[in-house]
Amino acid sequence: MPIYHSLGQIPRKRHTALPKATGGVHHEQLMGNYGFTGPSSLLYHLRRPTAVREVSHLAPVQHEVEPEPMLGARHLRTARIERGGSPTLDRVPLLVNAEVALLLATPEKEDAHFYRNGEADEYVFVVEGEGVLQTQFGELPFTDGDQLVIHRGILHRYRFVRLPRLLIMESRGYIGWPRRYHNDLGQIIEGAPFCERDIKRPQRLTTHDEEGAFEILVKQRGGLTRMVLAHHPFDVVGWDGYYYPWSFSIHDFEPITGTIHQPPPIHQLLQGEGWVLCNFCPRPYDFHPRAIPAPYNHSNVMSDEVLFYASSEFMSRRGIEYGSITLHPDGCPHGPHPGRYEESMGQTRTEELAVMIDTFRPLAVTRRALEIEDRDYALSWGE
Repeated sequence: MPIYHSLGQIPRKRHTALPKATGGVHHEQLMGNYGFTGPSSLLYHLRRPTAVREVSHLAPVQHEVEPEPMLGARHLRTARIERGGSPTLDRVPLLVNAEVALLLATPEKEDAHFYRNGEADEYVFVVEGEGVLQTQFGELPFTDGDQLVIHRGILHRYRFVRLPRLLIMESRGYIGWPRRYHNDLGQIIEGAPFCERDIKRPQRLTTHDEEGAFEILVKQRGGLTRMVLAHHPFDVVGWDGYYYPWSFSIHDFEPITGTIHQPPPIHQLLQGEGWVLCNFCPRPYDFHPRAIPAPYNHSNVMSDEVLFYASSEFMSRRGIEYGSITLHPDGCPHGPHPGRYEESMGQTRTEELAVMIDTFRPLAVTRRALEIEDRDYALSWGE
């Protein structure tokens, strides 16, 4: 995340004392990835962030997948998942491989505990809902269409104004912008479909000066660990750096169009190890007099294509609904449903809203996903 940001009190020089008004100094903490060479931030705490009172194993985290994988187009109807549970502990796993896991959360309550994913960055698409992501770096408000990026190791807790529906991708690797969108100095270049002004960063840093027993759940090494801290973990008085949670609204994405149909990479927003992510937004159609706006049939060799539909409209599909997820696996030809190719000719605009994730390793369908699968989807291209 190549944008420097700072909130609260910090000393003029790094690794120098920041005195307390009551005497003593604040406790400095460096948080970042790739040892001491990746993006990082320096935080200043009222108390030691290491003051742990209890540690215990809570539960394993495993995703059961279908025992006999089927190669073919798949359709999952996530709108049929009933609301319930916690935003961090009751996520429904849908598609997984060694590098990513795609999950859905439809919480009915807020967490009392604080949560830290210690094994993956998290991309969180707020399909619907409103609230605030509370973190040690400050508050990050969110609403319908926001896409949160919570880097690995960042402690957080959700607070809701409207109960949300969240599409979550856990990424083993760092989540960042496509390399082609920024120059050698990290600035987003002209012609990219977004700019730094669109990136929302933490605001309103609230410092909690409280002692007691505060529960933190950490996901790492295939399980959940329970820790109890001797003080409120959000006791940060100031910080600065490049490592913090941030968000981008799908409604701020600026679509790129052409006279003829443009390939999906023009819709790309993010990338990570083993995957890319795109935003499909309302936009004018291709404007060549003989253009066919619907995509041509294609085979994504060495790539699985996943689409999450945030609306019930998509120019090349029929039979999908709000919350649908389609999976078109590596090498299998796919394209518009019968009639959609011809119907798109002469159309001037689409109102579709969707997120696409392409992975470069095959995705497995979980047992939970089988409960909401449209099993006729693979045959829906019959004339």
